[in-house]
Order: sequence, then structure tokens, then C-alpha cells
Amino acid sequence: MIDISERAQKHFLRLLSQQGIDGLSIRLRVTSPGTPAANCELEFAEPDELTGQEWTIVCEGFDFNVDGDSAQWLEGATIDFEPNATGGQLNIRAPRIKGEIPGEGAGLIERVRYVLEAEVNPKIASHGGRVSLLEVDADGVVVLQFGGGCHGCASVDVTLKHGVEKTLRERVPEITAVRDATDHSGGSNPYYSKKEGQSALG
Repeated sequence: MIDISERAQKHFLRLLSQQGIDGLSIRLRVTSPGTPAANCELEFAEPDELTGQEWTIVCEGFDFNVDGDSAQWLEGATIDFEPNATGGQLNIRAPRIKGEIPGEGAGLIERVRYVLEAEVNPKIASHGGRVSLLEVDADGVVVLQFGGGCHGCASVDVTLKHGVEKTLRERVPEITAVRDATDHSGGSNPYYSKKEGQSALG
């Protein structure tokens, strides 16, 4: 399932020996599997922290446990340790954890949603923001909902035009426009004051 190089095994054994805890092992799990936000997380696990659902790889001097629900996403994964001047770097390559990138035959909604999850949300997450897809109409107009730190943010219009819209139109050429359906007047720093009779989209 997972190929753990000899260098990586020695690195893990060194880390475990520094902890001085009997029966301590390494546990690997995948967060948000099957999505563009998927990631691998490594942690120490004491015997009483294991659920019994893990897949165990017996290494030289220690056990490497893979979270049971994560195992299917780690087929063909490799772990290696590359020494360098500052100590070294652990490299985990898990080609299947993000699921399949939508192909040419994928629908417009599927492709837009993938770009939002893979490229847009990771960028604005540093500001605590998030964008959700509400709809794509027959004319190729994408309607988005901004949330988190983007809700009520004074620069959301700039973010929409120069960041989100630019990225979406580059990746999905069929898109004709991108609109923000968020009522930012409900945020702590509203971009505009909504007046009676006006559309929330302006």
C-alpha cells in the first residue's frame, strides 16, 4: 500500500526514540480525502490512542499505522526522507488523495467547483475567507457566495474581480461572468448598504 523508504524509516525511528514513550508509533491519516483540499497528517500515537481500525505496517523497530478510513486513498503512496544541511525533509507523495481532476467531459458545475476548491479557497483561506458555488446559469454566469472573513469585507469586490473571476475564467473558458450573491451588509464591515428595492448584486 505505502512504500516507506529506508531513510524515512530511520528518520521515524529517531523521532520516536527521542520521545521516550514505550509502544509509541507513527500514525498517518488523510484529511478531506477525495477533494482538492486533501492533505496527509502524521502524528505520534500511544497504544491507547489507536482504535483498532488502523492498517499496521511493521517497520524496523516501530509500527507505522494508517488510519482505516484513509487507507483507500493511499494506494501507491511513497514516503521518503531527504537529508540536507538543515537536517532534512520528509516527502509524502500520495497521488490519489485528492480524487480525480475533472476531465474534458466533466460538466461545467463540476469543473467550476473543482477550481474553487483546488485554487481559490486555499488562497483566500489565509484571510479566513471561503467561496461557495450557488449556481451556474445557462448563459455561463457563475454566482458565488462569500463567507468567513470575506463576508462584509470592503475589498471583496477587488478579490472577486482580480482573483476569483480571473482564475475561474482562465481555467473554465465557458464562463461568461462571475457574480457575488452575498449580502455583505450583514458582515461586520459591509461593503455597501443595501437599500429597499435594490438587487443584492447591484
